[in-house]
Amino acid sequence: MRLNLGCGRDIRPGWVNIDCAPLPGVDHVVDFDAKPVLPFDDDSVSRSEGSHVIEHLRDPLPFMAELWRVTEPGRLAVFRCPYGSTDDADEDPTHVRRMFAGSWGYFGQPHFWRADYGYRGDWQPVTVTLSIFPGLGGATDAELRSMVRFQRNVVAEMSAVLRCVKPRREPVRELQEPCEVKLLRRQPGG
Repeated sequence: MRLNLGCGRDIRPGWVNIDCAPLPGVDHVVDFDAKPVLPFDDDSVSRSEGSHVIEHLRDPLPFMAELWRVTEPGRLAVFRCPYGSTDDADEDPTHVRRMFAGSWGYFGQPHFWRADYGYRGDWQPVTVTLSIFPGLGGATDAELRSMVRFQRNVVAEMSAVLRCVKPRREPVRELQEPCEVKLLRRQPGG
C-alpha cells in the first residue's frame, strides 16, 4: 500500500489518498495535527509521499510516529517542502513550521540523546536534495553551500527521503548516521 499524504487535489490512482479535507478523490480524511491515527495495520505501508504537507503541522512528531507504526521496516517516506530560509516558507499563512536540511534527523531516535520528548518513531534520512534557484546555477558547490547556510532564497524547494528503521534504535548520539545532502541546480523555467 502506498500513501499520498496531504494529497489535496493531487489524487493518484493506485495510491491511498489522504487529506484533512473531504475533497473529491480523498480516500481517508485525517487531521495530521490532531494526534493522528492512520486507519492501517502495523507494517502495512510500502511507501509514503507528502508534498508540501509537513510545513503545515504544528507538531509533526505524533504524525511521524504514527507513519512509522504503519510503515514496513526499511521502506521509504519522501517529503517535499519549502526550504526554511526561502520566502515561500513564510508567505503562505497556513505554514507553521520551517524545515531545513538538518531537521529530518530529528525524526530518528539517535537525535534525542539529550532529552525524551515521548517520540517513539525512528526514521533515518537517506538523502536531502536542495533545489537551487536557477539564477544561482553558475556558483560552485562550495559557494552554494555557504550561500544556503547564510543567505535567504537560495533553495527553492527541499526534498527528503527517509528510511523506516525497525526495530527502533536507542537514543544514543553515536548511532546517528550521516545523510547525503545534494544540490540540484534548476534550469531556468524548470
